[in-house]
Amino acid sequence: MQPQGGGMPKITLPGVKHVIAVASGKGGVGKSTVAANLTFALKAMGHRVGLMDADIYGPSVPIMLGVSGTFDPNTTDFPLEKYGIKLMSMGFLVKPEQAMIWRGPMVHKYVHAFLAQFNWGQLDYLVIDLPPGTGDAQLTLTQSAPLSGAVIVTTPQEVSLIDARKGLEMFRQVRVPILGIVENMSYFVGDDGKRYEIFMHGGGQKLAQESAVPFLGEIPIDPRVAQCGDGGEPIVHKLPETPVSQAYLKLAGTVAQQLQQQSAPAPLPGLQL
Repeated sequence: MQPQGGGMPKITLPGVKHVIAVASGKGGVGKSTVAANLTFALKAMGHRVGLMDADIYGPSVPIMLGVSGTFDPNTTDFPLEKYGIKLMSMGFLVKPEQAMIWRGPMVHKYVHAFLAQFNWGQLDYLVIDLPPGTGDAQLTLTQSAPLSGAVIVTTPQEVSLIDARKGLEMFRQVRVPILGIVENMSYFVGDDGKRYEIFMHGGGQKLAQESAVPFLGEIPIDPRVAQCGDGGEPIVHKLPETPVSQAYLKLAGTVAQQLQQQSAPAPLPGLQL
């Protein structure tokens, strides 16, 4: 596959109803885990879904979805499919140990190709796991992809909130609707039944209030989240009855509701409904 050159016009995906960006201002907040489990939660609700890994330098989808090996872009039918979810990642095209030493324009072309040159088919939701940060690659993607809205992932502590604010402002500047903020690693419930706020608590809700955007909810810490992700089967799929999976299902319902309200036609002036 060779990405097309030239400019980056707005991409159209006629078969995809909603495109959701999952973003964070910094790495290490569990953004890819949230993106993967949000995708599975939307599927559990009966929707047709896809997951696109836009992190060219550090793709996570192959490990988290258990798709091993590299694939020939000239013969493989992309996007791939597993668990009934359509998937695309640079990790399908290169060996895990291979470093992608690319400048911005090359990254932009391949991310653009993932969206524009593959047939995603009929989807209710396409979730895009954005790379961390607010650099040129993220800006180009937000300007060219037909984003319905963005979910900002943060952890409770201030060092994460500072960067989450920057990510939120980036979407505002490119006029992408912000669906809301989700606080990941919000708390931990020990074997003693007590709740421990390891990274403090409430920062995500505070940021949402300060920024006048919806607060989408809290995702607790559970060691099984990492175990399931490393095993190639996200926790929402493998252990759907756990509290953390239920939190993701609630998140998915809230996101779907936000998009439904966003796309609802405004009532005509003077018309009483």
